[in-house]
Amino acid sequence: MAIFLNKDSKVIVQGMTGATGMKHTKLMLADGTNIVGGVNPRKAGTTVDFDGTEVPVFGTVAEAIEKTGANVSVLFVPPAFSKAAVVEAIDAEIPLAVVITEGIAVHDSAAFWAYAQSKGNKTRIIGPNCPGLITPGQSNAGIIPGDITKPGRIGLVSKSGTLTYQMMYELRDIGFSSAVGIGGDPVIGTTHIDALEAFEADPDTDLIVMIGEIGGDAEERAADYIAKHVTKPVVGYVAGFTAPEGKTMGHAGAIVSGSSGTAAAKKEALEAAGVKVGKTPTETAKLARAILAG
Repeated sequence: MAIFLNKDSKVIVQGMTGATGMKHTKLMLADGTNIVGGVNPRKAGTTVDFDGTEVPVFGTVAEAIEKTGANVSVLFVPPAFSKAAVVEAIDAEIPLAVVITEGIAVHDSAAFWAYAQSKGNKTRIIGPNCPGLITPGQSNAGIIPGDITKPGRIGLVSKSGTLTYQMMYELRDIGFSSAVGIGGDPVIGTTHIDALEAFEADPDTDLIVMIGEIGGDAEERAADYIAKHVTKPVVGYVAGFTAPEGKTMGHAGAIVSGSSGTAAAKKEALEAAGVKVGKTPTETAKLARAILAG
């Protein structure tokens, strides 16, 4: 089992023929991802050779779905064109759109999120400004290194890309059912709560690791959800304990205003919901190990 992505997922890449899209399409294929096409209106009808794997290029997402049965799109589209690309994916009703692009205007993210809602949420959006998601040994949609972990029983949801990689590496001997990088922008599609709900329902996930960071109240809302709906053990880490107030740290959403959104406040809310929270990623990994060792 896995959440959102598995060995049967048929993946297309919007922006596949750009430098970043080419690089990561090659890596995703090496991880066993079933990439069935790319999308670029200017190169429709051509194919791209990735070390002997010929991947066709389509003019639109709708055409790619019609010809291949694709059900996942990974987007490597420059920020200025990302809104139109996501809207195109939503209009084509692809079930999952993974928006890797960093630097998309918050107004654009809010617009395509609202558009997905208005269309009945037929397309799950992950991101933007995220590393994507991986189900080790089955499929990799995004930029998460595929060789740092193995299949296992831990579910991971994280705002931070680099901390996703670190946690996967720290617990590589145990392995992961799925790892989802949701992104740290102020407006994102899939949230901590969405992933927690999916991991709770996944019979092959025994423990959930949740990584948050300063800014906003997503972690506090997740803590409330955990207290009411999650029966599996959850361990957490909140990045930004040493961040100065009023400074934007890394992600656009990581800004603290007064006492709201601090790492300490988030840690307190999570611990009140029964989540064990580490002060460092390594400490969090140790907490996960202790719980699984039982």
